[in-house]
Amino acid sequence: MTLFRTLAIAGALAAGLATAAPAEIRIGVVIPDSGPSSLFGPASRNVAQMAAEDINANGGINGEPVKLFFADVGVPPAQSAQAAVRLWRGEEIHGFAGMHNSAVREALIGQFRGKVPFVYSGVYEGGECAPGTWLTATTPAQQLAPVIPWLVEREKVGRWYLIGNDYNWPRDTNDAARDIIAETGGEIVGEEYVPLGSQDFDASLQRIQASGADAVFITLVGGDSVAFNIGFGAFGLDKQAIRFGTLIEENTLAGIGAAGANRLYSSLGYFANIETDKAKAFATRYADTFGADASALNALSQSVYDGIMLLAALGNAAGSMEVEAIAAVADGTAYESPRGEPVLKGTHADQTIYLADGTGAEFKVVAHFDNVAHGVTCD
Repeated sequence: MTLFRTLAIAGALAAGLATAAPAEIRIGVVIPDSGPSSLFGPASRNVAQMAAEDINANGGINGEPVKLFFADVGVPPAQSAQAAVRLWRGEEIHGFAGMHNSAVREALIGQFRGKVPFVYSGVYEGGECAPGTWLTATTPAQQLAPVIPWLVEREKVGRWYLIGNDYNWPRDTNDAARDIIAETGGEIVGEEYVPLGSQDFDASLQRIQASGADAVFITLVGGDSVAFNIGFGAFGLDKQAIRFGTLIEENTLAGIGAAGANRLYSSLGYFANIETDKAKAFATRYADTFGADASALNALSQSVYDGIMLLAALGNAAGSMEVEAIAAVADGTAYESPRGEPVLKGTHADQTIYLADGTGAEFKVVAHFDNVAHGVTCD
């Protein structure tokens, strides 16, 4: 046998093996493994694994199994965008899903330019209408509009102090809060923004005390929220004012501890101890799979499960992972979630919102608001 014929046969065999290799849908999972939001990262990876298992157990996306690839987007927006693009191009990603801050979301969308489907989960300020982007994230219309009036009536408060990190999510969320507070007859007695990564809040706490605020609305992220709330308790300000946040979940509350959690409320689309059949089954499975020492299941990390499940539902509904095909069928698409049975209305989902009291460093759901409209209109 000539060398040429030997090489030709070897090449044909290699081509045959390559053709026989199973196809897969590659999903890029963009979550924070570093920075102030890194405490959400480990549980996000865990629930992403659960989502992939569920999708593959039900036939994958268009009959092909999914495989996850991760990028750390806990770094500044420009670096996060670079990490996502390297993943997209280097691993030939078919679609992205993830949870991270809004500045990073804008940077990613600027790089994706509607050329790859992207599902954003977690909590955000509302108003995102970029092509190729769908959201399971809760909005101010959901987390604030029903909750602030409830707190005003329940706690008899009306003098609000707003404190958050200095980027678009806190600022835009506070714009929405300002209008709702005014509708309840309340007033804003102070407002300030601090850089991400802040840990010394003594001056802020003194200003809150001097303002006479009886309610503090918090839009601080991760470790910043932990430091602020620990200081709040140490100053004894819990006797002066309630606190209310829309990004305070189980890991953050654990970091704050009981001494800092008195009269601390949180509004989210999910808590790990929600008493519904789906939520309890999800929490039990998480504990059984990852063990007692696993990072605490929480709303922000759980949202990553929803984001991946929606991406799969969109791909299956469209019969394709192409943005144009998905856009044609997205409205009305349902997806599996321990939060219930969400359905896309436009590019967002209406959701049930839960309000929990963190006193004692353990969330107790005190109210829920069913199927709250997301409030985002995209032309």
